[in-house]
Amino acid sequence: MKKQYRVVGSGAWRTLGLVGVILASAVWVAKPVWAGTTGRDVTADEAIRYADALSVAFENAADKISPSVVTIKSVKHFRPAQHYENESPGTQQGLPFNEDFLRRFFGDELPRELPPQQGVGSGVIVSDDGYILTNNHVVAGADEVTVMMKDGREVSADVVGTDPMSDLAVIRVNEKSLPAATMGDSDDLRIGEWVVAAGNPFGLRNTVTAGIVSAKGRSNVRVAEYEDFIQTDAAINPGNSGGPLVDLRGRVVGINTAIASRTGRYEGVGFAIPVNMAKSIMDSLIHKGRVVRGWLGISIQPLNEGLAKSFGYGSTEGVLVGQVLPDGPAADAGLNAGDIIVKYDGTPIQDVNQLRNLAAATEPGTKVKVDVIRDGKTMTLGVRVSQRESSVAMGSTNDMADELGLSVADPDTREAHALGVESGTKGVVVTRVDPNGLAYMAGIEPGNVIVDVQGTPVTSVSQFERELKEHDLSSGVRLAIRSGDMQRFILLQSNGK
Repeated sequence: MKKQYRVVGSGAWRTLGLVGVILASAVWVAKPVWAGTTGRDVTADEAIRYADALSVAFENAADKISPSVVTIKSVKHFRPAQHYENESPGTQQGLPFNEDFLRRFFGDELPRELPPQQGVGSGVIVSDDGYILTNNHVVAGADEVTVMMKDGREVSADVVGTDPMSDLAVIRVNEKSLPAATMGDSDDLRIGEWVVAAGNPFGLRNTVTAGIVSAKGRSNVRVAEYEDFIQTDAAINPGNSGGPLVDLRGRVVGINTAIASRTGRYEGVGFAIPVNMAKSIMDSLIHKGRVVRGWLGISIQPLNEGLAKSFGYGSTEGVLVGQVLPDGPAADAGLNAGDIIVKYDGTPIQDVNQLRNLAAATEPGTKVKVDVIRDGKTMTLGVRVSQRESSVAMGSTNDMADELGLSVADPDTREAHALGVESGTKGVVVTRVDPNGLAYMAGIEPGNVIVDVQGTPVTSVSQFERELKEHDLSSGVRLAIRSGDMQRFILLQSNGK
């Protein structure tokens, strides 16, 4: 059966007994003392003493992080979106776009509102005045968010901002003097280091499990656009999403996000977003309401031995520039398709994911040195990084966009071209659709082009965002959608109006 990567957003998890981990680890801990002896030479009391010493370390981690871990409950309400074939007199209006689909389940009595969807995840308190860090997929599109504290109190929370590109979100409760977790440094993590995952798997509150750091820098997990995951074998299950991964000193080193599994349950491979990445994104969401990322204006691809040799390059380290977008920062700096980027601002480049993350983390307006191999020769170019506006993750800018449940891109971008949209297309291209959002229920799909909002033509992502802010989703917002040579109107309206 094909392995799948799954986010772990609702429910809870199977607890990994710390006693088994501790006893299995006792031999390793005591090895220097027992060198040259056999297990039979050690008394039971000595073995227990060493096991107890290791147990104290796990107890310390659990004691420090548990007060900061919360349960996050989200509720989404859905109302069938309305679709207008045209606006001439005599047409039937008010019918949902997926009418035939809904009639198979509800007959002729179409529901005015669909049953609400509920989800449960985890989060970690990061400030004493109520900020909580979690995953985007835990709260994305939620109409109601409730936080359950360790003492059992339930309080309402507001979504401060979300970032689907990294699958992170920040929410806030109106509480003071909360037990904020201590942030660690994920760059200092070592492969093989003990870590503890805390959260609420399968609704089992205040659960901790233990494991080690199995790997760092994992990408291509296909959970988010920007990936640099910590891999761990600490048990992670549905409901753990958004909970902290901590070291033995109880410092947060990651945010638990996904598992690799054939069954949807824990199989020993879990992924956490490094806390250093999370801190940067969290600060942007809190202070700016969205994440600002650097952009080079190039499409890049990994190098293999054959490609490298064809360019006269004797290594596979670095990334190959496949396309330089006109009028972008890289084009202005003189980069060409076929250049091999080997250093970015002094940092050696190993792979595509590393360069994308480095560029995204660069403050727009910063000038960086990019070392490239061209025709077998090394050259250094100065690139002034600009702000990425190629795609917008709905929810990071306003509540209405969050409810729409889609992401869009300008037509002349890599995302749009990958969906078969030609350069010069007028409008903005739908790149992602949340299966729980209004856009999905209205039949909007990736590759569709939004050409106007409530009668106003849109030609860029920034203009699309501005137009959305001008309208009230509770009253409905009409979009003109083009798919191939066909155009249709869709009215999207929020819950119950």
